[in-house]
Parts: sequence; structure tokens; C-alpha cells
Amino acid sequence: MIHFNYANALRSEELQAYAKLANECQEKTLQGTGAGNDFLGWVELPRNIQNEVSDIIATAEKLRQSCEIIVCIGIGGSYLGAKAVNEFVGNPFEWLENKDTPKVVYAGHHLDAKYHQSLIQVLKRKKFGIICISKSGTTTEPAIAFRLLKSLLEEQVGKDEAKNRIVCITDAKKGALRTLADKEGYKTYNIDDNIGGRFSVLSPVGLLPIACFVGKEVEQLVAGALDMMKDCQHGFDKNISAQYAACRYHLYSHEKKSIEILTNFNPALHFVGEWWKQLFGESEGKEHKGIFPSIADFTTDLHSMGQYIQEGVRHLFETFISIKQDNYPLPVLDDENNLDGLNFLTGKTMFEINSKAELGTMLAHKQGGVPCLQVAMDKADLFHLGALLYFFENACAVSGYMLGVNPFNQPGVEAYKKNMFALLHKPGYEKESIAIQELLNSQQ
Repeated sequence: MIHFNYANALRSEELQAYAKLANECQEKTLQGTGAGNDFLGWVELPRNIQNEVSDIIATAEKLRQSCEIIVCIGIGGSYLGAKAVNEFVGNPFEWLENKDTPKVVYAGHHLDAKYHQSLIQVLKRKKFGIICISKSGTTTEPAIAFRLLKSLLEEQVGKDEAKNRIVCITDAKKGALRTLADKEGYKTYNIDDNIGGRFSVLSPVGLLPIACFVGKEVEQLVAGALDMMKDCQHGFDKNISAQYAACRYHLYSHEKKSIEILTNFNPALHFVGEWWKQLFGESEGKEHKGIFPSIADFTTDLHSMGQYIQEGVRHLFETFISIKQDNYPLPVLDDENNLDGLNFLTGKTMFEINSKAELGTMLAHKQGGVPCLQVAMDKADLFHLGALLYFFENACAVSGYMLGVNPFNQPGVEAYKKNMFALLHKPGYEKESIAIQELLNSQQ
């Protein structure tokens, strides 16, 4: 299923030195005895969500039947997990084909006017629906997008029909979006209080927009996560997720590696990396601690960042996500002239060549002083992706506890919002508005 290889990063005796600490941190996660233990709903989520999956699939099917485009509105953990899964299983050139299956697109994950105006122009000519994801309903980016798209949908089909094409995923009892959804009669799913956004991919937050794309196959994603959840309840020797966390801790604390690059040789994994980046960055980066998470798409980025990784400052390590099975046996053809000198590759598949590029890169970077970890999936399917997502979620919790921080809060996220609201003169921010204007004036 999922395999973990640390041989190109540290010795087995070095890893075993952290077994006791990693086991203790794993128990904190499983037993709820550590900091942030009121946000551990994700731990049993692959099992607890089972009763809700069929209803999620049914709701997704209604949207699929009535819409050409389904817009998923959310930011951070409210959209990254769904986008990661949908990009992983999707055809990168599907937009060039005229198919009846609905497209899932995303909005409210930034404040760019061109993006949202362009989306509106497309939606004016299409049948569309909305999945709005926000616990409070007041987060600036998704709230603005929802205002714009809800108004457009109501103008297009009327308020009564719009109700059938809007689904809200929000707090069970309170908040602006809950109030609006109850008032308008929208279909809703709850974001449980004990599940933070970056750990929510296996809740309705992720599963509904994923089901809009893959249909009933979303069950395989949950099944894979459930399988990995059970593995994470084993002791250290059989818990590869905890082993990964221990390797990261060793490389950070002992080898002084402060940057981790999550690399892949499959473009479909790009947004898995983006999801991983938020998961670890928001969980560990606090109290002036934490590994800086970065991503690279190889072989593309070997022609941009490869030189630095090979010979730059030795403050980084890599974690390779690998796929073992070839789903697309595309062979290299023979060429009579052989002007490019590549006839020696005739008959070899692109997967085989890509795999050798991956192995060669790993060996080269190790030789260049970059420790290399590897997380390998047997197959590129939803079951294995579900296992991979849970693997990283569990490792993130264990890693945060090993580091000595609360992995489940994000106090620093509010800093930019306070400044933004002060600059926009939000009611209640009068003192902050004066202070920030004085600061700006002093810098002129």
C-alpha cells in the first residue's frame, strides 16, 4: 500500500533513538492528552464519516445532474484537500474536451479580481452550482466570492432554483453562513468543532466536492484512509507515519535541516504537495520553530531549482512521493535518423524512464549532501491517495508534538487580517486604523 524508505537519510539506529518519544507523541494523538486535544476529530474520521458518505454522494449526484460547473468556494483547508484529490485523478486536458460531466472549479481562495471576474463571465453562459465552505461565514475571501456568485446564480435561475444548487458546509449551530443557510433553506453539512480546516479533507469539506468529481468512487478514498488509520495505531516499528515524523525531527534537531522539499515526478501530485504544505506549515511554524515546507515538481523543477538543491546551502532535505505501478504504458518509438541519439530508449516506457530519473535524482542529491526520504504508493488510485493523506495527517500531529508545539492552532494567521481590516477601516478597528496610518506615514 504505502511504503516508507529512510535509507538515504539516516541509519536505522538513529531512527530507533526516537522510538520512545515518537510512541509517546502518537499516544498523545490517539488518547487526546496533548495540546490542542479539542481538535482531534480527524483521528477517527475515516471510521466516523462512513454513515454520512452515502448522503454526500447523493447530494453530489444532484449537483452533477443539474450543473455544468460546480464552484467550490473556500480557502486553505476548505479547498486544498478537494483540489488535491480532484487534480490527482483528473485528466489534465479535460477542459479541451466537450464532455457532459460537470467541471469542479474553485473560488474564494484569494482576492484577485481578474480571476473572479473571468469566472463570472464563464458562469454567465453555464448552468452552475455552489458549494460554500466556511465555518464562520465571515472569512473575507470566501465570503466575498459567495456574495458575488450567489447573486449571479439567483439572477440567472431565480431564488427558488438557486436554493437547489447551493450547498453550505459550515458550523452546526452558529455563524453567518449557518444563519443564512437556515434562513434560505440550503442543504448543509456540518464542520465539527473538533476538526480544523487543514485536517478536514476526509470530512464533508473535502468529500462533497470530490464526490462531485468522482462520484461513488469517493468511498475508495475513505477506505484507504481507514486502512492507514489502523496502521497508525501500531507501535513505532510498524507505524511508518510515526517513523516519518521521527526522521523529520532528527533531521531538524540533529542535522539542522530547516527546509523540507516534498518532491514528485508526477504532475498529478502537485496539489497534494500544496495541501501538504499548508498542513505542515500551519501546524508546525510557531514559537520560532518548525521545518519550512516547500514543494518541487520534477523533472520540470530540476531545470530550475535542481542546481541549488544539488550544490546550494545544505540546510534542506527532500521527501519523494513515488508511484510504483505504471498506469499508462507509453513506449518510446524508434526513429530512423536518430538525430537526438535516443534510440537506445526505444521500447522503454515513459514511466520506466521517469522512474530512473527519480532514482538518479535521489542518488545524486544524497551524494550532494541532501538527505532523501521516500514515501511510495503502490498504485495511483483513490484508495492509496486516501492512505497517503491520512499518513501525512498523523505524521503532522506526531511531528508537532515531538517539536513541542501545539499542532492544531494557528495564532499567527490572524496578523495579516488585523492589518487588512485596519487599512480597510472595518468598524471596530478605529484605533488600529489610526495606528497603522501613523506607521505608514513614518515610513514615507
